[in-house]
Amino acid sequence: MKSPLLTLPGAVPAEGVDEGVAAHYGDLFREQRALAEGTGFVDLSHRGVVAVSGAERLTWLHLLLTQHVSDLPPHRATEALILSAHGHIEHALYLVDDGETTWAHVEPGTQEALIAYLESMKFFYRVEVADRTADFAVVHLPAGSITEVPEGTAVRETPYGRDVFLPRADLERFAAQAGPPAGILAHEALRVEQHRPRLGFETDHRTIPHELGWIGGAVHLQKGCYRGQETVARVQNLGKPPRRMVFLHLDGSEVHLPTPGTEIRVADDGPEGRRIGFVTTSVRHHELGPVALALVKRNVPVDARLLAGDTAAAQETVVEP
Repeated sequence: MKSPLLTLPGAVPAEGVDEGVAAHYGDLFREQRALAEGTGFVDLSHRGVVAVSGAERLTWLHLLLTQHVSDLPPHRATEALILSAHGHIEHALYLVDDGETTWAHVEPGTQEALIAYLESMKFFYRVEVADRTADFAVVHLPAGSITEVPEGTAVRETPYGRDVFLPRADLERFAAQAGPPAGILAHEALRVEQHRPRLGFETDHRTIPHELGWIGGAVHLQKGCYRGQETVARVQNLGKPPRRMVFLHLDGSEVHLPTPGTEIRVADDGPEGRRIGFVTTSVRHHELGPVALALVKRNVPVDARLLAGDTAAAQETVVEP
């Protein structure tokens, strides 16, 4: 769904999964600094929006999600995953309940598969699941923003800012008073700085929550009764995940960033050494320079110097080995 905010001055369209919103508005670092200072907004109107209503919505979702939501208070933000039977991550949901409806935003294009799964699990529960992507646009306001949100609007308030479920018809009017726009690249740079994984970026077909530090934040260990729970409990209690997410400081002298999927090796083994991981997201940060998130084998020493392709990289631990 193409955002009307792509007509704003300087807007350069994003590509790939983020197609439909602006990559930037002409000055990537200025946009990052504005968000870091608590001003402006990010157009995330390409993300899917799913609404679950009905008296039994939280009880029902509690059975399906990795998060404890049966007693979720109104207006408290949380996040949750849906796992496969083998514990691999299939969906990531960013949730808030307004007292009548549970709202979730999800990765662009994933809402149809998510809704199909939810519909298949309704059984006799009094719930209704709806795709509201055509009606509501997600807008991100950074932490510290004083921008007022229209009364009655569902809002996820997190340490990183507010995600607003704005009626799509109000998007242009809201943007006009919300401060300078920042593109998805600025939003991604701060996400990487904050070590926050993203479905489809830090995940592949075999990713389990422990590898990305999603235990606690999106996975509640004191609840059971969800698909994949056995794998979560077994790894938590008896073992370690095969991989771990790391934060990489990349050699700033390189002109090009290593692209997602770039193979990682231990520097001492040279460019022909054994592959021990891969880059998942790489960005240029306004203060840190070129940085990235990556997945590496759990047993890679935390002080090992790495190579991301031909680019030297120093690792910072995100998930303990």
